[in-house]
Amino acid sequence: MSNAVISLILGGGSGTRLYPLTRKRSKPAVPVAGKYRLVDIPISNCLNADMNRIFVLTQFNSASLNKHIKNTYHFSHFSKAFVDILAAEQTPDNPTWYQGTADAVRQCLHHIENYEYDYVLILSGDQLYQMDFREMLQHHIESQAEVTIGTIPVTAKDASDFGILKTDDHGLITSFTEKPKQDVLAPWASPVSDEMHAAGREYLASMGIYIFSRNTLVNLLKGQAAATDFGKEIIPYAINADLKVMSYQYTGYWTDIGNISSFWEANLSLTDDIPQFNLFDEHQTIYSRARMLPPAKMSGTFKKTIIADGTIINDSTLERCVVGIRARIGKGSVITNSYIMGSDFYQTLEDLARAKSKGHPPMGIGDNCVINNAIIDKNVSIGNNVKINVGETLPDGEHEQYTVKDGIVVIKNGMVLPDGFVI
Repeated sequence: MSNAVISLILGGGSGTRLYPLTRKRSKPAVPVAGKYRLVDIPISNCLNADMNRIFVLTQFNSASLNKHIKNTYHFSHFSKAFVDILAAEQTPDNPTWYQGTADAVRQCLHHIENYEYDYVLILSGDQLYQMDFREMLQHHIESQAEVTIGTIPVTAKDASDFGILKTDDHGLITSFTEKPKQDVLAPWASPVSDEMHAAGREYLASMGIYIFSRNTLVNLLKGQAAATDFGKEIIPYAINADLKVMSYQYTGYWTDIGNISSFWEANLSLTDDIPQFNLFDEHQTIYSRARMLPPAKMSGTFKKTIIADGTIINDSTLERCVVGIRARIGKGSVITNSYIMGSDFYQTLEDLARAKSKGHPPMGIGDNCVINNAIIDKNVSIGNNVKINVGETLPDGEHEQYTVKDGIVVIKNGMVLPDGFVI
């Protein structure tokens, strides 16, 4: 059954709400959990469901994402499995770039039409969740749906941040509203499980996860040639046209990495004793690039901290932190509530000498630093006695070396903070 599926993962737009993490990379290429990229999540969900014919549609800042996929996903020569890039391209018939989610898929239809498939699974490249797509596909087939939308029950408080779908008792979607205000929300409650009802999660939010039957997708995209977005245009049209649009309710952990604060919290929540997103589930493996890195070498005090391969930590204190590959942390530093992405490479003796000649500290975090509520992007050099976000909450602001959003300091990729620097 899964061999009847082609999966399309949308690479996202310019990712302005995740800036400066998207300054040099697309959203799906942003490192997550210390050793993965965001795009690894939907790809892994597909591979775990034996849906292994996958296209990733890219456009903005795509070089890093393209490189990651090229270096990561390799299959046997005797397999039909693949993870391929479909980059935005201008053609004589279409001189524009992708104008939205639906337009991106429409422009790529000619690339997939020669494959054998009955269903198209469409996913976002910037969400954190573990879903068995086989169950969703089975639901789509058994309900004889033309479109199935992954939905998640949310509370009234959260409903205003999502597209909300109204269903009947059989899961048929009858209407849709985009980010409804609280005063008009009451009639939009849908049938949910007793557990969800007891938790006040009575509103079905679209997860941006869709299964289309092949002909339905082609007819919708070609028949609505001016429609550029699935959530705002294609899905409402399909519902109003009386197509059989079904809801598939998912009640597990799911978060949309929409901004800096949600990204920061999603990563730090992985350090919980029993995290909602389980990196240790052998049946829901998260795949990524296999790196031949040495084991982490650590001394210090660590509480609720995830530490990736190749890391060196010298007698420092870390609490509720995620530390990425090849990170280096000096002596006597105290780091709390922070995500340190690490480095893309180790500095050679020549690199260190060159940095010293410029007055730059080595890559990593120096001695006796105090860092709180921060995201340290890759390849950052932080000197000794640096203080970041210690004391009162900082106002939002954009600076040469860092950005402050929602009280979180984000040190930009490749920046240098000299000894004694204070933010």
